Amino acid sequence: MRLRVRALCILCVLFVSSACGGTARTLFRQYEYEEEIYLSLDGSATVYVNSSLPALNALRGTSFDMSPAARVDTAAVREYYSNPATRVTRVTQSRRSNRRFVHIRLDVDDITKLGGVAPFAWSKYQFRRDGDQFKYLQTIGAAAGKDPGRINWNGSEIVAFRLHLPSKIRYHNTQRDVGRGNILVWEQALAERRLGVPIVLDARMDAQSILYTTLWLFGLTFVAVAVVFCGVIWWVSRRGSPAAAER
Repeated sequence: MRLRVRALCILCVLFVSSACGGTARTLFRQYEYEEEIYLSLDGSATVYVNSSLPALNALRGTSFDMSPAARVDTAAVREYYSNPATRVTRVTQSRRSNRRFVHIRLDVDDITKLGGVAPFAWSKYQFRRDGDQFKYLQTIGAAAGKDPGRINWNGSEIVAFRLHLPSKIRYHNTQRDVGRGNILVWEQALAERRLGVPIVLDARMDAQSILYTTLWLFGLTFVAVAVVFCGVIWWVSRRGSPAAAER
């Protein structure tokens, strides 16, 4: 009996591994550096950067203490990302795979000026209206190319650039489906990013935000319901009136 149960368990494990292998690989992807932009149609944005300190040093040329035993100097990280084009609103830290990670949240008034500051100088940003659509174009070029020394990277580490767009997406070059919540994702191996292999983020969207359209539809629905409700009340009151009763 025990042998049968054990054999059944092994078969179940093999089946799940085969069926869900792709999902497992997705869940456990080793993102070493991420930039995530929540863009508004007026060109303002909220930007998140999540990076290990070794990746930040290697890609952006910083010199933060990478020792796993040392606490991250969040004040120094905040100072590095603070400039006239950005406002740092939060800096936190975490640890994974014996490496320290930092997580930065910034507010940006004009996304096209972001490439003029050191942390994002490897990118050129364009955002403009083109007819009845908006076009977003970001070209990411060479990394700093700094040698961070011996790091316990195994070659599976990935760099990601995510873009959250406010209106219906009409075109993008990610070569993958649009994510839930209007999210576009571009990925690159950390090794390629360190070598400066360029990435181009190209997307086009409607000139009217999804939120505006949703509120407009909600308003129309509310008006329609109100008209029907008033019509029902008028009809009921007419049927119950003395004049209607006499007829």
